Amino acid sequence: MIVLFTDFGLSGPYTGQVKAVLAQQAPGVPVIDLFADAPAFDPQLSAYLLAAYAPAFPAGSVFVCVVDPGVGTDRRPLVVEADGRLFIGPDNGLFEIVGRRAAAARAWTIEWQPERLSASFHGRDLFAPVAARLATGQTVVRKEIPVSVIARPDWPDDLARIVYVDVYGNAMTGLRASQLPPDAVLSVGNQQLERGRTFADAGPGGALWYGNSNGLAEIAVNRGRADTRLGLRVGSAVTVGS
Repeated sequence: MIVLFTDFGLSGPYTGQVKAVLAQQAPGVPVIDLFADAPAFDPQLSAYLLAAYAPAFPAGSVFVCVVDPGVGTDRRPLVVEADGRLFIGPDNGLFEIVGRRAAAARAWTIEWQPERLSASFHGRDLFAPVAARLATGQTVVRKEIPVSVIARPDWPDDLARIVYVDVYGNAMTGLRASQLPPDAVLSVGNQQLERGRTFADAGPGGALWYGNSNGLAEIAVNRGRADTRLGLRVGSAVTVGS
């Protein structure tokens, strides 16, 4: 399958144009809309989100990942393989965490160019066609490079910031719940939140944090919106205490 992870949004033409390319060049291959609202213009926040969700997909899945504020510059176009999954997108740190957590990872620069390559829409013109070719068993001219060349060693293993706010107002952090002590307290602003197992561990209107279904520490308000109640947005800082 081909999996889309972008900050393009669902309004406007961009996601539709990418999917049109995939439909033409990889007919019959399922295309999964994972995120169209990844943290806009922020490859670092997006990297922790991608790393949390990618392991749910089987080896052989091909990810088109575009959070690319440097589109059209000299940043490299990449194919990264991590635990048998292929990730296509820009060299801006977007694949740092998924590669770091993989048991095995490789990286290539994309040397192939399409006939049409606009300066500002590589998602449609470059990354989608490359994904279509790889998903259908075709070759793509690429040059292998050491994974260390694209590494961001200064990025932490877990990120104490909000990386996503879902439709319910729940705020996902870049922290893996499994890496936090059972009695960890998360602080946002002047609010301290204790760990729960599920929403009902706080009364209606109460706030807590819990390990969500993809392993991230997530902040929620039972039957309410954590983002508005606690003043959270994508990028907000989180403090870990006990």
